[in-house]
Amino acid sequence: MTQSFRDIVARRQAGQPDDDTAPAGATRSPSARQRREPFVPRKVTSMGDTGLTPGFLSDLVVKALYLRGQATPADLTETLRIPYYGVMEEILRDLTNQELCFIARGQSMNPLTYAYTITSGGQTRGQEIMARNAYAGPAPVNLEDYWQAVAAQTVEGVMVNRSSLEQAFKDVVIDPALFDQLGPAINSSRAMFLFGPPGNGKTMIAETLVRLQGGEVYIPYAIEVGGEIVRVYDPVHHPRAAGDDPAGENDPRWVRAKRPVVAVGGELTLPMLDLIYNQTSKYYEAPFQLKANNGAFFIDDFGRQQVAPRDLLNRWIVPLEKRVDYLTLLTGQKIEVPFDTLVMFSTNLDPKELVDDAFLRRIRYKIEIKSPSAAQYKEIFRRVCASKGIAYDEAVVDYLLNEKYPALEVAPRAVHPRDLVEQIIDYADYRQMPPAITRETVDLACQNYFVRL
Repeated sequence: MTQSFRDIVARRQAGQPDDDTAPAGATRSPSARQRREPFVPRKVTSMGDTGLTPGFLSDLVVKALYLRGQATPADLTETLRIPYYGVMEEILRDLTNQELCFIARGQSMNPLTYAYTITSGGQTRGQEIMARNAYAGPAPVNLEDYWQAVAAQTVEGVMVNRSSLEQAFKDVVIDPALFDQLGPAINSSRAMFLFGPPGNGKTMIAETLVRLQGGEVYIPYAIEVGGEIVRVYDPVHHPRAAGDDPAGENDPRWVRAKRPVVAVGGELTLPMLDLIYNQTSKYYEAPFQLKANNGAFFIDDFGRQQVAPRDLLNRWIVPLEKRVDYLTLLTGQKIEVPFDTLVMFSTNLDPKELVDDAFLRRIRYKIEIKSPSAAQYKEIFRRVCASKGIAYDEAVVDYLLNEKYPALEVAPRAVHPRDLVEQIIDYADYRQMPPAITRETVDLACQNYFVRL
């Protein structure tokens, strides 16, 4: 039997193992974590299987009919993602008996051919419902079912090793020593801080780590909490998985997607981390961290946000410690939602200047991404030249490293070879000549690229 996420969180807080079968004091082994049964939404055959009340579902159907005027069972099941037999059939029969809609056409022996038209009474009812909540998309899943799904698909089941890291970074010049820091951080599923000078690939490293999570998860279109609707599925952050959906005919209220990757930068503010209420449509949009459940939440350029870093990080203390988040409805009611995401902070600033030791302690892994060595810089430059079809000249790169950088009083960065070579290509295009790596073209590129104050 699958444990709920609440059970897992409660056991961990009590110092007990996550796995009920493990002996006292033991922890889950990697093999145990990898054996977790894959989650597939269960088949819906009755109203009770939806986890929603008949009244709630009836209101959704009325809204759909109100907006369309007339609809077939196929239209309604496509819009609301609930099956006809066992659910929609019963709702439409009840609405017809209440004279909120009527059968306009269809073959009497085949109800799937019926076309239901809303009545004037149904229009009045639809207006009343729309005034309270205008959501008319796929039916939501209830919050408890969402907890269960997140628990079954947790990022704690994602494991990497040295070999998988090397494969993931095979096209990147990176210090191999970083693998032994990044690997345990990924496997811990705990938050990490990537820090260091700008231009050395922190964002690229974070994005590669996220892709390493791999796999597919089920995301609900929306969740229902006390009659309120929170929209979760976002095609920007939840790209659909390729191929046939093994859930198939089971519960189409879930979308099979790649593990989500939610990335934010300097635009992040505190209100974005709570439920976003649509005053016009009267329903909520899930915040970034909820959309990132079962995946990764990447906060880039940390410290450049409009809100103070301390205030922003204080918002994360409870979720990072308890793996539970608390969101606020418009009524002031707090709802408890799972927080199951690999959080990565990336900053060009010194972490000690951003937050105090108490918070840094909660970020289990602090990984410095340093500037490349001379050998690494040359290899990056060589690869960039190869990708651009330009002859590589190590003597010119030695000149750049040993003379140009010291004269400019700047340090080499991993991003510089790409940017300088592109400047050289731009100059060659302007002069209508083949691009070449020479002292003269490097001087011109540096003149345009670096700023001396």
